Amino acid sequence: MSAAPTMPVINPRTGTADYSIAPLNGDQIEALAAKLRAAQPAWAAKTPEERSVVLRALGDALERHRAALIAALTDDTGRAAISKIEVDAMAKTFHRWADSAPGLIAAAQVTDRQTAIPTITTSTRLVPYQLLGVISPWNFPLTLALIDAIPALAAGCAVIVKPSEVTPRFIKPLMAAIAEVPEAAAVLALIEGDGATGAALIGHVDFIAFTGSVATGRKVGEAAARAFIPASLELGGKDPMIVLASADPDKAADTALRASVLNTGQACQSLERIYVARDIAGPFLEALVAKAKAARLNYPDVHQGEIGPFIFARQAEIVQRQLDDAVTKGATILAGGTVETLGGGKYLRPTVLTNVTDDMAVMAEETFGPVIPVTVFDSVDEAVALANSGVFGLSASVFAGTTAEAEAVGMRLNAGGVSINDGSLTGLVWEAEKSSFGQSGLGPSRMGDSGLLRFFRKQALIRQSGTALPLAAYSEEALGG
Repeated sequence: MSAAPTMPVINPRTGTADYSIAPLNGDQIEALAAKLRAAQPAWAAKTPEERSVVLRALGDALERHRAALIAALTDDTGRAAISKIEVDAMAKTFHRWADSAPGLIAAAQVTDRQTAIPTITTSTRLVPYQLLGVISPWNFPLTLALIDAIPALAAGCAVIVKPSEVTPRFIKPLMAAIAEVPEAAAVLALIEGDGATGAALIGHVDFIAFTGSVATGRKVGEAAARAFIPASLELGGKDPMIVLASADPDKAADTALRASVLNTGQACQSLERIYVARDIAGPFLEALVAKAKAARLNYPDVHQGEIGPFIFARQAEIVQRQLDDAVTKGATILAGGTVETLGGGKYLRPTVLTNVTDDMAVMAEETFGPVIPVTVFDSVDEAVALANSGVFGLSASVFAGTTAEAEAVGMRLNAGGVSINDGSLTGLVWEAEKSSFGQSGLGPSRMGDSGLLRFFRKQALIRQSGTALPLAAYSEEALGG
């Protein structure tokens, strides 16, 4: 195969192509996979503690390259503050897994367990998958490139990461940081490429971890099944928030706004549907609209304001189509509502809608923008039914006067993670395992202990300390046949 042509990359703040990548072709991916596979046995042979030393060194290398990574991510995403948060958080994540992995691995490897047969004992050995493939999206480029890769390295896997072609600028400074830790550079690589590159990657790895849309996730899952490898699929959401009558409407509005529009709503755990009790609907909506109108675009200064540009201009078109569809079908826009082009970037001020119905795309499809549809309910049963409608089940939120009241409702929701008296906590708290319900994903949790342990296969060693039975022991006479 010949090398793929250079692909232009658009700057989200200017709308111009100011960067390019050279997607790897199938032969190049195959050669890279072979190289990493050759290095993986030595990496897996290290003790968990030895691998942790290397992980800590990687975290330190990220800190040394902090400025370059932040600059690249800011160009990739059009935002500055969250780029700083990403770099600092991932440096700490290397250290977190370095601290916890040895103990988790030791606890999962059971030795000399007695069976029902007195002379037979078993031990469980953890065997890492040799090569993990990661296909990551554009909304949190560094975080989602590494969230699976770091625990996989801790487990003893080699890893190839294919970030989104929309936000690839961070790859070079990240690889420069990795190069300073040769033991890690031998088993960790990031590659440039598009959807075709990701599709080719699946055929050369032993486990695929994908984060992205349901449509693409379905294709990845089907390809993984054909390759007969496991897949972890973290897909879309349409996260609901229920605001009960006992809630403080102003505080609930604060949370609803932040959890809906942070990162311009470009997060899978963003709140995309709000259900508020009729008793407090008036003051809640009044507060929410006022707060939405007060939010500032970070234009022209990237270091000012709360709402950045759409990272991917095509997403702005999707969001505007949803809003236009909603208005055509009778929705009322109380704030925002129109995508603006400023300096070549696409921006949308926080948008609050009422009079929404289930036949509107904005209520059924993932929006991935700073849009807040609000529905009034009359009973808790009605609110739960509305929140549980649709095909997604990633996460949800319940706000009430007490945590006990909110939790009682939260346990009735079909969602993998439920924030109690807050919103979108699944993006901040990584210690709790959670499943993706419905079409929001498949596979073991990337959070909690499972985030590491899913990268192991279990091998049982079954020991006979007595005399192995001969065939005669199973004769008709011996068994009384």
